[in-house]
Amino acid sequence: MRLHFVIHEAFEAPGAYALWAEQRHHCVSHSRVYLNEPLPTAVNDIDMLVVMGGPQCPATTMAECAHFDAQAEQALIAKAVQAGKIVLGICLGSQLIGEALGAAFDHSPEKEIGKFPIVLTEAGQAHELFAHFGSPLNVGHWHGDMPGLTPDAELIAYSEGCPRQIVAYSDRVFGFQCHMELTPDVVELLITHSEEELRLAETHRFIETPAQLRAHDYSDMNQKLYTFLDKLAARCDKSAI
Repeated sequence: MRLHFVIHEAFEAPGAYALWAEQRHHCVSHSRVYLNEPLPTAVNDIDMLVVMGGPQCPATTMAECAHFDAQAEQALIAKAVQAGKIVLGICLGSQLIGEALGAAFDHSPEKEIGKFPIVLTEAGQAHELFAHFGSPLNVGHWHGDMPGLTPDAELIAYSEGCPRQIVAYSDRVFGFQCHMELTPDVVELLITHSEEELRLAETHRFIETPAQLRAHDYSDMNQKLYTFLDKLAARCDKSAI
């Protein structure tokens, strides 16, 4: 399988998504836009497009962040969706998927930074790709916004602080507002670049301190993510036969 990652910042690394691809010996390419690497002009050589998170939002302009072209990324997502590719969006990436499909992002009721439970909806519990998650499931969070819902979207999971944590836009297109890819290394990168946000831990119920963030074991949610990705890849392999 050929994966292409769109990475907005060095500290918003693919983490467990990249480890999964490496362990399965998939071919991986990148658009590290913070290094001004270009987005793909075509999707023929991509089987799975993974759009990562970042401190931006879909409304961020290039005047505000010169390396982030929201419209170009939405066009790439739309092209991949139309071509029947797997498209995964994480945090900002999930919001960009919604925007590309005509559903505007929104602010989450609560800012969440830490490891907190998500709850699967009935649709999520019945979904073959998510049934193994169990409910509730403790996962990583690092956000203040959430993706929009298209008329055909299925809400898979929510949390106490955010009503849209995982969204199935189709059988191949999924938005993860939560961060199941976090590893200790990625958490350290995020802590280093989030000093101001983490100072809010005393006044926000869903923001943890650096010490709390470092104390978590992220391996269980990583394994749940790997199983989801394995199921998704197998499903798409079968449909290609």
